[in-house]
Amino acid sequence: MQIKISSFFSILLAVVAAALAPNAASFAAGHPSNKPTSHQKSAPTKASAHKKAAATATALPPLAADRALAANPPALPAKAWLLMDFDSGQVLASANADEALPPASLTKMMTSYLVEQALRTGKLKPTDLVSVSENAWCRGTSTESCMYLPLNSQATVIDILRGIIIQSGNDASKAIAEHMAGSEDGFAKLMNAEALRLGMTHTHFVNPTGLPDPAHKSSARDLAILASAIIRDSADYYPLYAEREFKYNNIKQGNRNALLYTDPSVDGLKTGHTEEAGYCLVTSSKRNDVRLITVMLNTNSAQSRANESRTLLGWGFSSFEKATPIQPGAVVTSAKLSFGRADTVAAVLGAPWMLTVPRGQQVQTIVELKAGLEAPVAKGAVIGKVIATSNGKPVGETPLVAQVEVERAGLPLRGWQYAAKLFGK
Repeated sequence: MQIKISSFFSILLAVVAAALAPNAASFAAGHPSNKPTSHQKSAPTKASAHKKAAATATALPPLAADRALAANPPALPAKAWLLMDFDSGQVLASANADEALPPASLTKMMTSYLVEQALRTGKLKPTDLVSVSENAWCRGTSTESCMYLPLNSQATVIDILRGIIIQSGNDASKAIAEHMAGSEDGFAKLMNAEALRLGMTHTHFVNPTGLPDPAHKSSARDLAILASAIIRDSADYYPLYAEREFKYNNIKQGNRNALLYTDPSVDGLKTGHTEEAGYCLVTSSKRNDVRLITVMLNTNSAQSRANESRTLLGWGFSSFEKATPIQPGAVVTSAKLSFGRADTVAAVLGAPWMLTVPRGQQVQTIVELKAGLEAPVAKGAVIGKVIATSNGKPVGETPLVAQVEVERAGLPLRGWQYAAKLFGK
């Protein structure tokens, strides 16, 4: 009888344990009602693996520099990339710098630049109201970036500018284009005229947003030129490019430039992405007295564009330093003059000259004077230039100007000088 009772209790305990096992497992998970089945577990794993494989398949191979002023530049997985020194405009390293590629929302740097210059000259005021047409209105789809301006509403120019820079709003870009030029096409003409003035030789804009169009192109070099113009000409508004978030219409959105959150030296400028253009980024970073600009076009992901830009900045700051080849006020050379009250004029720098050069390398200078200089020569007139080289490569140049005025000689003296020149005396 004792054996039968023991067997009965063993069977009973086994049944109870089996009944309680699922609940115990659910309790350990913390959310019993949300615990996935074994089939649900495997599905995300397969999807994640597929996504990772797809990303690897579309990743670009590292692109080596075709130009570099210092040793060991990085090879970066992008279709084009560039590193520029802001002060001199010198390209320190690049790959495919002049290839015309889709710029996506990097286009909006030109849109914001035109707005900033209109504000600077008084053509626009920060409090001017901009109307939102049906064409400009963003319908809230996930296929484009928006400021979410309500249809037929009005917003101030300064809010529109923030919406363009921080939120990359297509609606904001279209609205200001219509406000300033009557239409997107009209604004594109302003964009192209400004690109030509700035020396952007591989750029053609079709719209103010960067939405895909076969004719809408720009290059890494051109976008660096544009970034430099924004920093130089838009001092009052450049701090907007460092703002991490902006709230409008009760919707708060963050700046997509990941480097603003991880590198305190980065203070701009713009991200861009379309399927055709890939993930793009233009950055500016200032450390001590050196400011560098990077352009990254068509990388594989938002993470990649940030990582590659960070790598390029790190190489740039560790590989270059500032140098002053000639001190301000120093007489560089004497230029020979014809038909003047003096035979020569001292040549000096037109402005203080500072270069970014490979760290630890010496800088050499070459003087080139204009041929056939004749009086009169005004004080400050350009009479030549100085070219700086480092390790056999040009790293910059600057104008030489006349230190003093030289008047034209009187007729008798000019006649004697002409005769002397004629007979080689």
